[in-house]
Amino acid sequence: MSTGYAMAYRLGIRPWERAGAGGQASFEALLEREENERGRPLGRALDLGCGRGRHTRELAARGWEAVGIDNIPRALAQARAAGDGATFVEADVTALRRAKLGGFDFFLDIGCLHGLDAAARAAAAGGITELANPGATMLLLAFRPHPLPLLPKGLTRADVESTFPAWRLESTGPADTAGMPRPLRRTEPQWYRLRLAS
Repeated sequence: MSTGYAMAYRLGIRPWERAGAGGQASFEALLEREENERGRPLGRALDLGCGRGRHTRELAARGWEAVGIDNIPRALAQARAAGDGATFVEADVTALRRAKLGGFDFFLDIGCLHGLDAAARAAAAGGITELANPGATMLLLAFRPHPLPLLPKGLTRADVESTFPAWRLESTGPADTAGMPRPLRRTEPQWYRLRLAS
């Protein structure tokens, strides 16, 4: 999947960015819920598969100590060029332990893990759990499984729960698909909110 993303960035084809812009208001509401549970400072946030860093920079602007991680150098170069108080690290989400990133209070995954196979998801989840501070939460956006070609295959609720056995699934809900191309809307993307079990 990362090879496909590298080619897409090289060609300037990034439909996921346009799709995300349409659901911005609902995304901001989800972030506000996270922030309202916490005092200030908010803590450290890790944006998994951050791409060009739009969401990482938004987290930083909202007061998080925000780190974005991706394995596509072209995307990260553009993320770093935009600056705005976020940190960007080139690393593989399935090998987080090697990246030496420190602990985090919040994890954001907008369409990263749902493109990995079960073994890679398990490796990523293990690293996320190892980096999670007590009480950490996670927001994960994933397509539901579907037969459409050229798109990440998606995750079920059961997939999410089995991938994160050390976490409690606190809520699920449909994502706002405003602005998404019709094929993406057909995947019925879902938000999952998880909390590290105490």
